[in-house]
Amino acid sequence: MAGYFARLTPRYRRSWALVAAYLAFLVLISLADFGGNTAGQTLFRGLMLSMLIFLVASGLSLIFGLLDVLNFAQGAFVLVGAYIGYATYQSVELSSTYSFLAAVGAAVVSVGLLGAVIEAGLIRPLYARPVFQIVLTFGLGAILLDLVQRIYGPQPKQPLAPPELFRGTFYLFGQSLSIYRLFIIGLGLVIMVAVGLLLNRTRLGIIIRAGVQDAEMVQALGINVRRVFTFVFVLGAVLAGLAGIVLVPYQGATLDLGNQFLILAIVVVVIGGMGSYEGTAVASFIVGLTRAVAEQMSLKHFDAPVLAETSILILMIVVLLVQPSGLFGREES
Repeated sequence: MAGYFARLTPRYRRSWALVAAYLAFLVLISLADFGGNTAGQTLFRGLMLSMLIFLVASGLSLIFGLLDVLNFAQGAFVLVGAYIGYATYQSVELSSTYSFLAAVGAAVVSVGLLGAVIEAGLIRPLYARPVFQIVLTFGLGAILLDLVQRIYGPQPKQPLAPPELFRGTFYLFGQSLSIYRLFIIGLGLVIMVAVGLLLNRTRLGIIIRAGVQDAEMVQALGINVRRVFTFVFVLGAVLAGLAGIVLVPYQGATLDLGNQFLILAIVVVVIGGMGSYEGTAVASFIVGLTRAVAEQMSLKHFDAPVLAETSILILMIVVLLVQPSGLFGREES
């Protein structure tokens, strides 16, 4: 760890210092305003939200980092994963644990296949036309939303019981909480580490990072860059689909789920730095904790979630004023 920080540029060191100072500020203001137990519960809720946001934002960041595509259909992938997973979880007549595993499999496979078809058939011909990509993915998101509504109906789907393995409760800061919340946090951390290792410790990760820098050079070495592009797009879609099914036992499935998490993911990617996986991971914590603390403050002082809705946008504006390329984004020369 000491060696890592020793290799950082002064700008990156400043970014880490800003992150540490801001997180400390959130903890202190929570303790001062809410008291110990409520502050702990709020920060725990923020940590769980951070992991859910990360699953969506990491895929968005990977797709933009390699393909240079700002995928506005990423929220729709969350929606599709949630509804397909919900239907599978509800219909498979096995134990709740196996039904949930089947739902996870159905969600990630379906969204993964959808991502592969979209990348190969629609986005690949438009790599040289970024404006067309934005319009296309925005339109795809609207189409997928309409399809989900037509197939599953407009009514919100109530949360299903968590799998039996995670149905217990535990006490934290004087409140009884579902073990499923710990599962969400643990899953997010595992995915965060696994994707980080994939990018930095494997041959495929080296190819992906090289492709970001110079796709033509990688192609000249005999590597099929197009397949790598498809893999990255599918991976990003799968992470979003996974977030969708993980949400089902926690908050059910609603038609606004995709747009809700798309906005959060875009804010995270912008704050962390466009295309920076490290920045996305760090910004997920920042945004999740900020949203939870602002929501608690808003409910306590205004009896309405008005502050929570605007807090992350204000945070994004402040970060961009301080560092226009984001906390860990590359500055354009």
